[in-house]
Amino acid sequence: MDFDLSWVLWGLPIAFVLGWLASRLDLRQLRIENRLAPKAYFRGLNFLLNEQQDQAIDAFIEAVQNDPDTSELHFALGNLFRRRGEYERAVRVHEHLLSRGDLSRAERHRAQHALALDFLKAGLLDRAEEALRKLEGTAYESQALLALLSIYERTRDWSNASVTARKLDASGHGNFNGRLAHYLCEQASSAAPEEAVELLREAMTIAPDVARPRMDLAALQRRAGESALAFETLADLAQSVPASIPLVARPLTDAALASAQSDKATQILLASYELSPSIDVLEGIVALEPDPAIARNWYVKHLEREPSLVAATRWLAGEKLEDETTHASVQNALEHAVKPLRRYRCAACGFEAKQHFWQCPGCQAWDSYPARRVEEL
Repeated sequence: MDFDLSWVLWGLPIAFVLGWLASRLDLRQLRIENRLAPKAYFRGLNFLLNEQQDQAIDAFIEAVQNDPDTSELHFALGNLFRRRGEYERAVRVHEHLLSRGDLSRAERHRAQHALALDFLKAGLLDRAEEALRKLEGTAYESQALLALLSIYERTRDWSNASVTARKLDASGHGNFNGRLAHYLCEQASSAAPEEAVELLREAMTIAPDVARPRMDLAALQRRAGESALAFETLADLAQSVPASIPLVARPLTDAALASAQSDKATQILLASYELSPSIDVLEGIVALEPDPAIARNWYVKHLEREPSLVAATRWLAGEKLEDETTHASVQNALEHAVKPLRRYRCAACGFEAKQHFWQCPGCQAWDSYPARRVEEL
């Protein structure tokens, strides 16, 4: 059978024409699509770059209406609503995404995480907790656990906080032993004495370098009339965590006086003072000194070593000037001046307080208060 070349001659031009028509149709479709969503989308990005959030929201809404199946536009719109504080609108956007059946598994998890953030920012902690728990086993699990930990701390749910901290620690997302020790101490504060002791000893085992468990245990022992045991607990803390001695000085002194162990307590405080002078340690030494004259002279020695308005005020309180009225006026002025110097200051946010906090009331950071007062920083 002979092959007819005429068919090839006719076929080549026809194929060329068909290919040209197909390319023109594709270009036309592309231009139509570019005229619809991207114009509004890029306009919205331009508004965002110029910090014009109201106009950006309007542009994104227009883009979503032109292409309702585009999930990225929904995420951008929801995040914008959340940043503006319009949490209800953000929730509606993310809930609409979750209701779609064509959403991929990864995008569904992303939408669930965004919804949890909406609830969290809105202060709806119970709904945020429910949404975050659904992220277990997803790529957002670590972020969800950290958010849950923050919720449990804010609501003082120390039991769930302990469970969550253990999960984070086990998954390798940091060392949470210090926080876990504080959670156990918080639980111990409202537990029966026997259970409280067990919780505090567990905290001591988990975080031996945290001062709070031993200090709380010593306070518990003092309330039970076991001053000797309380002293031994605090002496052990002073040896294992020397940086905590300024915090321990006052309760150590009280326990020593109650259990007739003043000499041993004085040795501990003197050794600490020689290494690093501290007002609180100095106060402990003075309280244990039986001779009033020697006790007052300790303030003079401290002033020779460290300039301290607090120490000067303490020394002046034990002295008597010829004019008692002038003495009282000077003393009152100094007492007023040193009040800010006796405070503790958070190293994370600078929040100052009269007492030492384990968790900063300002920024909620744990162990951010140094053991030393403002004057000594």
